[in-house]
Amino acid sequence: MSESDYAALAAAPLLKIIRNITGDQLGNPTPCAEFDVRRLLNHLLFWGPSLEGAARKESVPPPAENEAEVDLLSGDWAAALESQLDRIATAWSAPAAWQGMTHMGSPMELPAPLIGGMVVGELMVHAWDLARATGQDPQWDADLLAYAYRETAATAEQGRQMGIYGPEVPVPETDPLLSRLVGVTGRDPHWTA
Repeated sequence: MSESDYAALAAAPLLKIIRNITGDQLGNPTPCAEFDVRRLLNHLLFWGPSLEGAARKESVPPPAENEAEVDLLSGDWAAALESQLDRIATAWSAPAAWQGMTHMGSPMELPAPLIGGMVVGELMVHAWDLARATGQDPQWDADLLAYAYRETAATAEQGRQMGIYGPEVPVPETDPLLSRLVGVTGRDPHWTA
């Protein structure tokens, strides 16, 4: 597996989860405390163009929050999100996406491999959030989980300082990597609605 495969492999379970979310689940709480399912789906749509643009070395600021809101009852949200995830995976499948410096929603440049790791972690952690909120069980390859955990753990303290992650939830080293990944972002791996 090469890094150009990571985004597509991270997104595949998320796509399955999205396809199985029903309208009556949109108000369900998620492990990401500030988001219910509806708001978390909107969050993914809101940041999607920035994640995609980062692979092409383009600074794509997210739209104003209210412009990103999608009528999730219309049924179009699933197709819009699936299309966005496909564009993210395609953009990050280019080897050049992982080279040099890039932007993610701001003019500040960061190393492309660092941003790529953040994109993969974002897709996987929010897939887990949505899965827990809707009674689903995402599965990823062990090598991809190990990569996502390493990348997320390396930037977690910075994420906490920025308010992106909550305080780390201690998870034993013997627990599955997915539990350790969500724990480092401040989520309780045993969370239930």
